[in-house]
Amino acid sequence: MPDPDTAKHQTGPIRLADFIRANVDPIVAEWVNFAQTRTPASESMTKLALKDHIVELLEFIADDLESPQSKNEQVRKSRGLGVEGGEFARSAAEIHASLRQSDGFSIDQMVSEYRALRASVVKLWAASSQVISATDLEDMTRFNEAIDQAMTESVAEYTKMVNQSRDLFLGMLGHDLRNPIGAALMAARLIVKRGVADSKESRLSSQIALSMERAIFILDDLLEVTRSAFGAELPLVRTPLKMGELGTQLVEEMRTLSGGKRIEIEIEGDTQGEWDRSKMGQVFSNLIGNALQYSPRDSAITVKITGQGDRVLISVHNEGDPIPLDRQKTIFESLTRGKDSGSEGAGSAHLGLGLFIAHKIVVAHGGKISVDSAQEGGTTFSAVLPKRCADDSD
Repeated sequence: MPDPDTAKHQTGPIRLADFIRANVDPIVAEWVNFAQTRTPASESMTKLALKDHIVELLEFIADDLESPQSKNEQVRKSRGLGVEGGEFARSAAEIHASLRQSDGFSIDQMVSEYRALRASVVKLWAASSQVISATDLEDMTRFNEAIDQAMTESVAEYTKMVNQSRDLFLGMLGHDLRNPIGAALMAARLIVKRGVADSKESRLSSQIALSMERAIFILDDLLEVTRSAFGAELPLVRTPLKMGELGTQLVEEMRTLSGGKRIEIEIEGDTQGEWDRSKMGQVFSNLIGNALQYSPRDSAITVKITGQGDRVLISVHNEGDPIPLDRQKTIFESLTRGKDSGSEGAGSAHLGLGLFIAHKIVVAHGGKISVDSAQEGGTTFSAVLPKRCADDSD
């Protein structure tokens, strides 16, 4: 490594890339000191953890400063796009993000590291008493672009790893829990069907069966979230379907979970169309389940399915307390619940995924879903769906 003092007294201005290579140790030391005071939760980060991989990052930044760069490449990097297929992103920034994520660093801590690195290099370079030249301004611009690009790539890699971990967890949760829950459900149903228990045990067995069915609904929601990947387009398998018949079937199934609450259904007009049967069944299940969760015990839930020209209207109404206006705006977002539910009502353990998934399914079919909730009139969730895909030629 070149001696810093020698580098300072070279004839002519020293380029930033050379300065970085000549001052790796003081840059790292300054960066560690800065990061320990500025990085969130820095008390949990040892000096060894802070220094890990930083030397390689500095080397790649120096190489990037010296590499030829076209005007188009400069524009791309200024927008955080970088050079497609560049070795910088693959071998430095992404690896750094992988190491930080596996070491338990938060994404805020990792971003703060880049801020600290930028500050330490700029501080030491400014203190080198160089006369500012046109090449210095060019080097500083490219240095900032390199830091920004590295940070962009690291954040993208970190986010990807978090998403993969989340999806793996949800997938394993849904898969591993389904078998024991299914076994308990079958056993409870068998006891009720055979009538081998007294009335009290039969009621308990029925309650176990209902609880297991609710648990399966929650698992279905989690698996649907996993497949949709929070923003990815849902795959649909459209088949000819009478929405009225599907709604009737789901109402009958949900009555077993109603806890004695009435569920009424009204069908009008031609409800024939082409939809994904399984996913539309999930829309009915989630909307009716939500209504059961929040409606009073002595009230009725009304499901309406109406065919109007080239579309079908679906509504689910309950007489529960109104949803606050501020929550209506976010009711279809993930992990959002309309209001706190009491101990009564089916599905009180819901995670707030049902309406989020219903929204994604309706939108994937080219439809729209909305909510209308007021003190007088109760709460109605309404969905409007085209009977056929907009791309169909007929």
